[in-house]
Amino acid sequence: MSTASNGGAQDRPDATAGSGGVPDPADAAPALSRAEAAHAQNQDDDDALGALGYRPELKRTLGNFHTFAAGISYISILTGTFQLFYFGVSFGGPAYWWSWPMVFVGQLMVALCFCELAARFPVAGSVYNWAKQLGGPHVGWLGGWMMVTATMVSLAAVALAYQVTLPQISETFQFVGDGTGTTDTAKNAVLLGSVLILFTTLINAFGVKLMARINSAGVLIELIAAVVLIVLLAAHITRGPSALTETHGLGSGTSLGYLGSFLTASLASAYVMYGFDTASSLGEESLDPSHNAPRAILRALIASFLIGGLILLFALLAVPDLHAKELSADGLQYVVLSTLGPTIGEIVLWCVVVAITVCELAVHAAGIRLAFAMARDNCLPASSLLARVSPRFQTPVVPAIIIGLVGVGILVININQPQIFSVITSIAIIMIYVAYLLVTVPMLIRRLRGTWQPAEGKFSLGRFGLPINILAVLWGAAMSLNLAWPRAEVYNATGPQHWYLRWGAFLFVGVVALGGFTYYWFVQRHKTGVLAEHRTESTP
Repeated sequence: MSTASNGGAQDRPDATAGSGGVPDPADAAPALSRAEAAHAQNQDDDDALGALGYRPELKRTLGNFHTFAAGISYISILTGTFQLFYFGVSFGGPAYWWSWPMVFVGQLMVALCFCELAARFPVAGSVYNWAKQLGGPHVGWLGGWMMVTATMVSLAAVALAYQVTLPQISETFQFVGDGTGTTDTAKNAVLLGSVLILFTTLINAFGVKLMARINSAGVLIELIAAVVLIVLLAAHITRGPSALTETHGLGSGTSLGYLGSFLTASLASAYVMYGFDTASSLGEESLDPSHNAPRAILRALIASFLIGGLILLFALLAVPDLHAKELSADGLQYVVLSTLGPTIGEIVLWCVVVAITVCELAVHAAGIRLAFAMARDNCLPASSLLARVSPRFQTPVVPAIIIGLVGVGILVININQPQIFSVITSIAIIMIYVAYLLVTVPMLIRRLRGTWQPAEGKFSLGRFGLPINILAVLWGAAMSLNLAWPRAEVYNATGPQHWYLRWGAFLFVGVVALGGFTYYWFVQRHKTGVLAEHRTESTP
């Protein structure tokens, strides 16, 4: 928006030069044409939304970088790698690095399927609407329900990352006790996380434009910091690439050997590389989303893979002692501080704080659009309230508040039951993978029946669509099973051992899916349909 007005101001001196200050009307034509073209494009986007039965209500202000930033901030490489590096090294040793490209290839298959869908259905609440369009209202509801539940848990999980980073920058951020008490860390994590969720609730409630500006600025800082970190770590390399084959003897004496350890360690990568669909979930607030959203999805995933992979690679090659116990306890924070020194290390950690903040913004924003999309179809309790768009801020305010409150409530569980919280967090990611399957499986069925047609003249996989879709389904099913496998080290890391924690993934996902679907089938199903105030006007 500002580019067009600036461009017009810069053209005025040339237009008036030598003409006595009277502008030539012909010089204004290109600017007028650009404005008309933008208006025509917005009208086309609104018409595409109307074809799905919805009235345009959200404000279209987001450009290419905004949508890219939304996707990459949800993935949030600095947040994920700094939060989970210790886990990968603990269970897989340095060789766990190979899980990063493995997860990328699998998720790329899913992302390519999503690109076709984003081009054809550029609508809010992407996963919910895609599942509904492909598999029908029941499949759509289940996919949306899984994503909504997972998003609220993820909001709390990301907020906990403040505790992992801020107290390492300064003891001042340990507001509760001195960190040595039994519950000092957990209580402080809840305090810091609640402040972060309050911030993201306010920003998201004040409209997408403010959120996008803060998010884009934060992503820019994160990208610059990540590149600088890669360069600095590369300058401190002390060993060769052969270090990536070291397993530290993990898995020896077990039935699966190192493969079992590697599959466990791969969760550190699987926990990071998702959420790229957020770039399309803002489709009703984006300019030319059917073209921009597919590009944003791929750019966010590929950029995250390259940057994250290089950070992990050079961290393993630069850390002074590859066998240091701190590597499995403090993770990348230890690598940065021990390799780059306290001053540079603290600067990097501040950039990690920025990354955590914008990640939380993106997770919250995605959850709001998802809840809005489902409520607009009268698929949630109090749908008319949840789907109400603020006339002042042109964004759904109520979902922002409710999701924020639920996120804080989930955080409180962490105070006295950290094991249960870690189980729920892991399960939330499983639900996201399952929700993705509720899109890719119906899409594959449509392909096999010959009823799937990509948007004409837009992103299309062509003849590669079927094999890519098959790989996406196989990958999603395999990784969901790997994530849910009842490992004690994931679901019951400390005693006493409880069977319901070990099998928590199957139990929790089952309760959420069956319980939620039972409510939908007997109560909400009979009320579904686009609410009158959100329905497109019928043409005479």
